[in-house]
Amino acid sequence: MYVALRDLRAAKGRFLLITAVVILVALLVTFLSGLTAGLAHRNIAAVQRLRGDAVVFADTGAAPSFDSSALGGEQLAVWQRAGGHVDPVGIVRAPAARSGTAPVPVALFGVDGPSFGNRLATSGTVVLSTAAAGQLRAAEGDTVYIGTAAFTVAAIEGDDWYSHSPVVWSTLSDWRTVDPRGGVATVLVVSGVGDRAAANAAAHTRTTTVPGALSALSAYQAEHDSLTLMTVLLFVISALVIGAFFTVWTMQRIPDVATLKALGATTGSLVRDALGQSLFVLLAGVGTGSALTAAVSEFVGARVPFTLSTTTTLVPGAALVGLGLLGAAVALRFLVTADPLVALQRAR
Repeated sequence: MYVALRDLRAAKGRFLLITAVVILVALLVTFLSGLTAGLAHRNIAAVQRLRGDAVVFADTGAAPSFDSSALGGEQLAVWQRAGGHVDPVGIVRAPAARSGTAPVPVALFGVDGPSFGNRLATSGTVVLSTAAAGQLRAAEGDTVYIGTAAFTVAAIEGDDWYSHSPVVWSTLSDWRTVDPRGGVATVLVVSGVGDRAAANAAAHTRTTTVPGALSALSAYQAEHDSLTLMTVLLFVISALVIGAFFTVWTMQRIPDVATLKALGATTGSLVRDALGQSLFVLLAGVGTGSALTAAVSEFVGARVPFTLSTTTTLVPGAALVGLGLLGAAVALRFLVTADPLVALQRAR
């Protein structure tokens, strides 16, 4: 690393230029990763809380969908006779407001069982997610109106979202009051049912696993796949850009490499020196870019659906360093194949 560090000090302009490019690439990659995770969270956070073996949808002849599923009383009875635990869940989007305020679109979840953990309300009350409480400017004990029904806020807890709408939790009977045309439930969360195929055939329903229920959200799959593809393409482009910079840098150093080889330096030592130099640049650039992403996330706050976590900063950063080293290693073919005599004659 002695020669690499001296080269960095001697060529400050090139070092700063490449580092600036790596910083911008790292900022873009980590910010897009955080945005992807944030959008996914606001789409599926409530559904991810589901606890059960399977989710039952009405069979509409198409793929399972929360939007089109509406289960009747006979369908619920068939599943209850099948044994195990059956928890009906109602879901509807509705306008919510406090007296004298503009309505806010929310997702009302009606549930009486433990399928979503401790998100349980009592008759005439609701539990607001923190986002719903913030948008409604509501506190415990306040009265909120959902549809035409009035409810008392019993508690505020959890960052729960459904299809980009903040979630409000109520009892199943109160949910039916708000959405009388939604049937007895939107879906069923079942556990311990032995023969699901027979129950599906008798009730004209379809089941998915709990993770598989995420694809029943209309916008989630397309949104997630699009953003993931953008992130992958950005990683590929980043590797090509960083590799191109290191290729030019390596070609400019060929006369110096030839001199070192003529003085007895081995190819292995020069490769280690060049990769160490590349690693230093990548760590400096990626570390700075990730730090900038963390700083920017503090300013955007709740205005942008952004999630700051190890998965959205350290993991993309590590992948970027690995891809950058791969690009730098490809660039070293000029260093490995450089002939000392030819390079020295070219340097003259």
